[in-house]
Amino acid sequence: MNSLPFAYLIPIFVIVLYFILRKKKPAIEPLTDTDRKILDDYVGYYHNLDSTDKLRFEEKIAAFFSAVKIEGVGLEMTTLDELLIASSAVIPIFGFTDWQYKNLSSVLLYPDTFNKDFQFEGGERNIAGMVGSGYMNGQMILSRSALRHGFSKSAGKENTAIHEFVHLLDKSDGATDGVPENLMGHEYTLPWIKMMHAEMAKIEDNKSDINPYAITNEAEFFAVVSEYFFEKPELLKDKHPDLYHALSRIFAQQLA
Repeated sequence: MNSLPFAYLIPIFVIVLYFILRKKKPAIEPLTDTDRKILDDYVGYYHNLDSTDKLRFEEKIAAFFSAVKIEGVGLEMTTLDELLIASSAVIPIFGFTDWQYKNLSSVLLYPDTFNKDFQFEGGERNIAGMVGSGYMNGQMILSRSALRHGFSKSAGKENTAIHEFVHLLDKSDGATDGVPENLMGHEYTLPWIKMMHAEMAKIEDNKSDINPYAITNEAEFFAVVSEYFFEKPELLKDKHPDLYHALSRIFAQQLA
């Protein structure tokens, strides 16, 4: 019997090589009953969802765990810490069917605030969270104390971890500039920029209840008001209806 011509063997070889070398996707492990109890006790956003949306929230958390590595630095990670980090990631993207943080590979959790040299002991420590750039690109660093405070009853309008994940959403279009072009139609871009600058002027004149950190720049404004949107949506809608409706459109969520 004649052997197959060499030309026929090439595509067969390529196909075999593909299946040998391709990376298997990590298995997505479903959440346990204990995980669900922790979410229900500590994450108000999850607690307020109906049963169908709770299941979808859990699936998004499981998918996040399979795609992003979470590590503790100078501390022992707990299930609570992992679930709060994942919840912080899921909450801003819950309105989207299939969003993935392609610009994130790992989250590092520090015991407390840290400085620009990533030291979490000693003085001059005022950073609670940051999205890495340069050689730290693809990484996020969070303070455990800030992470847990963000999900406590005393947090008010603040949630550091959500703040940092909103920065990632902002950064996904290539620029961390407060204008999440991947999340909003082009026709809304200029109105959003005008709204940001108008509200920043009010904050500067002490005529707004938004955290003054928002006037640092447009990127910080977007992250700060997003914290407000997810933590106190009813209050935001009452005090800043235009801002609330703009954020509802950006995140595809009606929370109030």
